[in-house]
Amino acid sequence: MNRPPYPTDLTDAQWATLAPLLPDAPWWGRPREVDLREVCNAILYVTRHGIPWDALPHDLPNRSTVYAYFRKWTADGTWEAINDALRAQVRLDAGKEADPSVGIIDSQSVKVTAIPGERGFDGGKLINGRKRTIIVDTLGMLLRVVVHPADLSDLVGGKWVAELVDGVSTRLTKLFGDRHYGGQFAAAMQTDYGWEVEVVRRPPDAHGFVVLPKRWIVERTFAWLTWYRRLSKDYEQRTDVSESFIYIAMIHLMLRRLHPQPTS
Repeated sequence: MNRPPYPTDLTDAQWATLAPLLPDAPWWGRPREVDLREVCNAILYVTRHGIPWDALPHDLPNRSTVYAYFRKWTADGTWEAINDALRAQVRLDAGKEADPSVGIIDSQSVKVTAIPGERGFDGGKLINGRKRTIIVDTLGMLLRVVVHPADLSDLVGGKWVAELVDGVSTRLTKLFGDRHYGGQFAAAMQTDYGWEVEVVRRPPDAHGFVVLPKRWIVERTFAWLTWYRRLSKDYEQRTDVSESFIYIAMIHLMLRRLHPQPTS
């Protein structure tokens, strides 16, 4: 890398962890000439700083190359696979089993821009946009996310994300959530997956801000995502692209947890 570093650039240790998780070049094509580390640095730059693809600095790979890898890895599930592998490493480092047995579910409504795409009005939050429904483990690491129009209920989004989590977790037995995930949702989780759902309610005598058991973990994850300006709103035309940026942000967070940035 013959250029001044950006704050989002991968360190040598972070790249050594990420590189083996990236897909190999297809055997039938021309030998890969692009520097994948620089492609990843460019994708992280876009995610963290919220810039359009066309605004990539000239000392990073060109926009068309970076975007081609981004879309390819969105289409083939690479981001999800990397997220799963790094989450297992973070959990093992914390002295936990690689596969979680407990999850926390919640949704976040965010505004969208003028770019066309799916959207809806969340009457509860008074937001015209999309919802990000996520399930995280007890460390706040992402299991799966589904982005959908904000007018769809938490019941619908919760069922969608639970179906995805069931495909990646074999030990999950319990979910924590707010009151929107009781009743019909809890019954469906027990019937479909054998998961118990515990609703964590706000104390009736509480005033102002209250830290709620387990639920604070998923709220913290949403707060982590706001560090990435591409996620401050939903700027994407396609919901799968929105989901990819969330996985990329979590991948970056986990790499920095596994290998903290050196202090100057």
